[in-house]
Amino acid sequence: MFADNLRNIKLMIHSFPMSISFLLSLRFRLLPICFLTFSLLIFSCNPKSYEEPNVSLENYQIEEGFNLKVIASEPFLEAPVAMDFDNSGRMWVVELKGYMPNLEGTGDHLPSGSITILEDLDNDGVTDHSKVFLDSLVLPRAIAHVYDGLLYAVPPNLWFVDIKDDKPVNRILVDSLYSEGGNVEHQPNGLMMHTDNWIYSAKSNYRYQRKNGKWLKESTTLRGQWGITKDNFGRLYYNNNSTQLIGDYVLPNTIIQNEYFKPKAAVNHSLTPNQRVYPLHPTSVNRGYQKGILDKDSILINVTSACGPLIYRGGLFGKEYDENAFVPVPEGNLIKRLKLSFDSLQTKATPIWENKEFIASTDEGFRPVNMFNGPDGNMYIVDMHRGIIQDKAFLTPYLHDHMAAKKLDTIVGMGRILKVTSKKNPANKIKAIGKLTIPELVDLLKSNNGWLRDRAQQLLVYKNKKDAIPLLKKLLEDKENSIAQIHAMYTLAGIDALEFDTLKSMLNVESENSVLIHALVLLENFANGDRVDYMINIINELRLKNDSEIDLYLALTMDKWIAFDEDRFFSVLFELTNKYQDKAIYQEAIVSSLDNMEQKFLEFLQTSKIKDSTVLVQLLENTIQNINIDKKNAIYTSTSVGTDSRTAGYKIFRNYCATCHGVDGEGIDGLAPPLKNSEYVTESSKKLALIILHGLAGPIHVNGKLYELNNTMPGLANNRDFTDKDIRNIISYMNNAFPSTSKRIKVEDIKELREQKPENGVFSEEELLKIKD
Repeated sequence: MFADNLRNIKLMIHSFPMSISFLLSLRFRLLPICFLTFSLLIFSCNPKSYEEPNVSLENYQIEEGFNLKVIASEPFLEAPVAMDFDNSGRMWVVELKGYMPNLEGTGDHLPSGSITILEDLDNDGVTDHSKVFLDSLVLPRAIAHVYDGLLYAVPPNLWFVDIKDDKPVNRILVDSLYSEGGNVEHQPNGLMMHTDNWIYSAKSNYRYQRKNGKWLKESTTLRGQWGITKDNFGRLYYNNNSTQLIGDYVLPNTIIQNEYFKPKAAVNHSLTPNQRVYPLHPTSVNRGYQKGILDKDSILINVTSACGPLIYRGGLFGKEYDENAFVPVPEGNLIKRLKLSFDSLQTKATPIWENKEFIASTDEGFRPVNMFNGPDGNMYIVDMHRGIIQDKAFLTPYLHDHMAAKKLDTIVGMGRILKVTSKKNPANKIKAIGKLTIPELVDLLKSNNGWLRDRAQQLLVYKNKKDAIPLLKKLLEDKENSIAQIHAMYTLAGIDALEFDTLKSMLNVESENSVLIHALVLLENFANGDRVDYMINIINELRLKNDSEIDLYLALTMDKWIAFDEDRFFSVLFELTNKYQDKAIYQEAIVSSLDNMEQKFLEFLQTSKIKDSTVLVQLLENTIQNINIDKKNAIYTSTSVGTDSRTAGYKIFRNYCATCHGVDGEGIDGLAPPLKNSEYVTESSKKLALIILHGLAGPIHVNGKLYELNNTMPGLANNRDFTDKDIRNIISYMNNAFPSTSKRIKVEDIKELREQKPENGVFSEEELLKIKD
């Protein structure tokens, strides 16, 4: 409520400047009366103002044939990093206000974040009002409108709330470890509902689903860093800072059925041939001093902060844009367009142009961090619009000084949502999809707009109305629309109405490959002994197609069938092994399907006439060894993303070291010398470790200046709260924050240095200078 009122005050000031000036001119004599009058004006009358900020995009370039428009900006939002549309078509945004509000990064632990509803009350396409749905959040990072409520992430928790009159009710803790540990740049995010009715995240090895009122959590492949998206078939795409686009070659969870096997050939592949970008101007990037980061004109060469990718599925821009990938590059103030191409085994992403980008700007505040398809078929860009986007744990002095010189730290309190529209094709009117009837929702599964298809399926599953079943089965007969058939199958599965006979009708050799593949994946749930003969017949029929993609999914979907007839299914896998002996992805698919049958299959191979398949034999032997020592794929054992050494070190540094040396390492007069440019930090990790472990007494010279301090820095060696790893982490952070030429130090080194004690309890400068690295 307070946040809403504060926004209203800002808007009233913006709307009635003359009235405010008049009130202020009366000064203190009439202050009580003025305050009462102003309060009544705001909180009692609450007049509607449709005045909207006018944001210029004069220094932005976009590909010919498109328009770029700001549809939401401050004062209605600040530092947005994610968004979603509700069932009325309104935008909801996650505001990460506490992230790097200044060069020191102080204040990130404060509950300043929020989730806000943006409204367009005059229906002109631009936000003119906003209301806070949730506030007082610490670094919120993701939302998803699912199950007629809101799923949202605030580290370390994943929460779900029902929505009543735009207010949260019935809050449920879905996962207390959703984003446990890790740096803010490396914690789970995304929360994308997929066609298979599971919710996937970037930087997470878990997926989520609510079934019959209960939340389910399952292991999945660990993917990417910030942002996640999908194509129409169902493959997942993501990226990391230094790679524009990464993707899986196969449907999610189809190649990780064997807990003791970690696939490599089918998941987490870089899809871009190079990482080249073309900014319009020199931008400030971390480690720009390193060779190969900038060209001779100080222009960024390769991406260093790629994030929030989008596969465009709006169906509005024309066929040449369908399933193109768009990648935000915030450090270069641009968005890159890539063309996806598919063959039976691989996906590739090729840049459309050289020396040009889809969107580029000279506005260094333009920080696109996420992109989304919209209910109108257009493309939406989340622009954090903040000067500092590099977290303090990884911030180098080089970038710190660049940003300070450019005063980028003054770009705060801002945020934008931009919309990309086609000049040729008018946008569709946004529907209040939540009010549609069951037949209307089923009909939307045929839409060329992926957002509408996805949300229609989601609502049909949530509503769980049995009168949808005959309509969905009728849709399965539409062989001209394979995408609609896939949605219909998974909608039936989501409401527990998918039947074995229904899938049998879809497994017709005349069906599209995509339909056959999804039917095979779903058919595994119906595996039993009575259906083995049918399954073997289907396999034989499909193999006659001699299609490498179908063969791959035959290998991937044997897991639940093998136990009912080892010999016959082993024979199928054996033939696939021989056919694709030089293709690692097939051999991995076979091992994934075996799941505790590896030894038996290896023995089967030894008695059969197998061609040279050392790849498969090696994979089997490695997996058997993993079983014997109980070494599972890490996605089945990891409960959090973990915290990198620099982030862990920063937290200790901030809480302990910074109290004397300052957060920026500049030192505090009369208390402690600076760490910046200190030879004890930049030249010798060993001496730095000894000081941290055993302490230091002055006087001491730092960078040629004598510091005669009357106090002594205590060491941490006898403090049981600090492990060898903690000491290593502090040094790791300091080596990054205050550039060092010294060698990296290991935890084992710290253990040894604990025993290298000074003569008088703490080190003196004289003693340190005698020590050699």
